[in-house]
Amino acid sequence: MKRRILTAALVMLLLSALSGCAGHSMMNKKKTYETEIHVFIAASLERVMTELGDIYHTAHPEVKITYNTDSSGTLLTQIKEGYECDIFFSAAPKQIDELEKEGLAQKRTRANVVNNQLVVVTRKDSGTRVKGIDSLPDAESVALAGGGVPAGQYTRQALINLGTLYKVEDVSDITTEEISYALGGVPVSEQDSVSKVLTAVIEGSCEVGTTYYSDTYGYEDRLTILEAVSYDLTGDVLYPAARVVNEEADEAQNAAADDFLKFILSDKAKAVFEAYYFDTEVE
Repeated sequence: MKRRILTAALVMLLLSALSGCAGHSMMNKKKTYETEIHVFIAASLERVMTELGDIYHTAHPEVKITYNTDSSGTLLTQIKEGYECDIFFSAAPKQIDELEKEGLAQKRTRANVVNNQLVVVTRKDSGTRVKGIDSLPDAESVALAGGGVPAGQYTRQALINLGTLYKVEDVSDITTEEISYALGGVPVSEQDSVSKVLTAVIEGSCEVGTTYYSDTYGYEDRLTILEAVSYDLTGDVLYPAARVVNEEADEAQNAAADDFLKFILSDKAKAVFEAYYFDTEVE
């Protein structure tokens, strides 16, 4: 009987010791796991950056990457309002220009990462008469990004260069009502991101729309690209990124943000960008 009690006591001690070790191990894991970085990305980057984030996290499991995805104009506004951000990856230079003017970008961290291209799209078998951006007046309805969205700005610039719209100082000021009038009264549905433009076309609520070539990835069986709009009309569709001044970040967070920005500029990342229809031949 005494032997059984002694054996039971030893088992309890052993289980207690193992439990203590496990708890200590979990505490250590909690202490060493994760430095979190906040990365603001344009909506058109969501899928490719999700994959790149997974690749980076596999090599750096101690780093948690938290994405904030929206239109570049909205993201810029959030940064200016004080949202915590370590890296801003915009769909146009304009937002990074403003970030620098406001003193919110870390010096000498800006880099052009990829180039994209504006495309005119329609749903498969839509029967549209539209052939490209110059024949948008033939559309039954058009989905366009708003003036605060880079894709909407590139569309407006292309229409100015075609002579459809009058030249203005800031293309973002051109309303969709003005575009509709210039197109001969074609209904124009304004969307607050290129992703929503794409959805409007795929679901058939709008006959055609303008989005980025990269956004057509994965929808090849549902979309027809009517035209890849010439850079002569839009200018380069550059996507720059920069480190953002984050006074809340500690040394580990800053180091991780620096390293992640370096990663998305690497040859390994370029191969992923190209798989998602981005052009990595940029200066």
